[in-house]
Amino acid sequence: VQPDMYPGNCWAFKGSQGYLVVRLSMKIYPTAFTLEHIPKSLSPTGNITSASRNFSVYGLDDEYQEEGKLLGEYVYDQDGEPLQMFPVMEKNEDAFQIVELRIFSNWGHAEYTCLYRFRVHGKPAE
Repeated sequence: VQPDMYPGNCWAFKGSQGYLVVRLSMKIYPTAFTLEHIPKSLSPTGNITSASRNFSVYGLDDEYQEEGKLLGEYVYDQDGEPLQMFPVMEKNEDAFQIVELRIFSNWGHAEYTCLYRFRVHGKPAE
C-alpha cells in the first residue's frame, strides 16, 4: 500500500481474511491490478507465508455499497515475481472510483497477512 518494500513495512491485518477499500483520484475503467509483496530472498525467515493468496477485486459505486461488481478472482503466487499483475476477468462496462480488494487467505501465516502494494490500472472515464 506504500511504496516501501522493506521487510515488515507493510499494511498488516489480523488473520488471513480482510479487505481494503481504495478511492482513486478519478473514475476509471479498470483493466488490471498489481499486487506486490517482498521476495522470499528479502524475508528474514526465508518465507513469505504472510503474503496474500486467494483474493478478489470489486468495483464499488460508493463506499457504503455492500456488494460491488466482481472484477476478478485471483491467486498471488508465492513462488512468482514479487510484483504480479492480474487482468480484469469479468466483462464490465462500468467506470469506478472506488475499488475493494478482498483477501480470503494467505500462504499459511497464522497471525496476520501483509499487504505491501496494491495498484489499480485502467483507462480514465471521460
